[in-house]
Amino acid sequence: MDKFDALLIEQKDKQVSSSWVKLDVTQLDVGNVFIRVAYSSINYKDALAATGAGKIIRRFPCVGGIDLAGYVVDGGDSGFKPGDAVVATSYDIGVAHHGGYADYARVPAQWVLPLPTGLSLQDAMALGTAGFTAALGVTRMEQNGLSPEKGPVIVTGATGGVGSLAIDMLATKGYAVTALTGKVAEAAYLKDLGASEVLMRQDLDFSKIRPLDAARWAGAVDNLGGDVLAWICSTMKPWGTIASIGLAASHTLNTTVMPFILRGVSLLGIDSGYVDQPLRGEVWQRLATDLKPRHLDAVTTVIGKESLPEYFQNFLEGRIKGRVVVKISGDA
Repeated sequence: MDKFDALLIEQKDKQVSSSWVKLDVTQLDVGNVFIRVAYSSINYKDALAATGAGKIIRRFPCVGGIDLAGYVVDGGDSGFKPGDAVVATSYDIGVAHHGGYADYARVPAQWVLPLPTGLSLQDAMALGTAGFTAALGVTRMEQNGLSPEKGPVIVTGATGGVGSLAIDMLATKGYAVTALTGKVAEAAYLKDLGASEVLMRQDLDFSKIRPLDAARWAGAVDNLGGDVLAWICSTMKPWGTIASIGLAASHTLNTTVMPFILRGVSLLGIDSGYVDQPLRGEVWQRLATDLKPRHLDAVTTVIGKESLPEYFQNFLEGRIKGRVVVKISGDA
């Protein structure tokens, strides 16, 4: 096989950079499923990794891209057959194992799932790690007793990939969704996704968070952490449930135990990176059925792989909404 394109992240003199290079099959990592990549996506984590803005990469050099979808070229002893459409996200992909920003990838079979019926390869990457994380959060909250009749659900970081998809999923399931954002200009976008209310972060005073405040939310999907999560804890309804998904604002949490022992609030940590079967397969099946966003196309921007560097910077500067899919070779 001829050499193929790959976006390789390297570190030289403690400086991290990424560039397109030519690799051959012998340079790929071990794994029993060899895949021709059709699409990948950009998560905030990918932008941090490729630019060195965050300490994400655990091994240099590494091909970036924590998500990939494509066709099996050789399934080895995995049970996957040539031509099978598959999706692989998370685990060590793109951080300690060559990832999806390449024409080909080779990964362990336990990281690979058959493409669920009802999704195209492009759909799968429009969802990607962000969609899987949002759906996992919804699934775990529902397992904890959340249902539409319990009351409204607030989603923070609402214009991001996880936030946008979570709003769409929850609204599709019949929840009354409140979107919390700092972007005034995106209120109409959030309403179009299904938010029944849009709150502006700048209109809330997070310097005066009470241990217990007026109870408002039956559920919450939080992508920010920090003071926003502390405020959410204080404003949860009795027996409310929070999915803590991200730390875009801060990794700290300054709160009290009062919401948890006086209102029975549950704070659920959502780690989508190392979810194994059968739960991973169950969540992906929900993404193709009852949790499939109704506005996936509206949330998604599709770019060519040559545009990756530009879009990494857009992510870091907060100029992205929704999801960005990267066409590596397309479906053909």
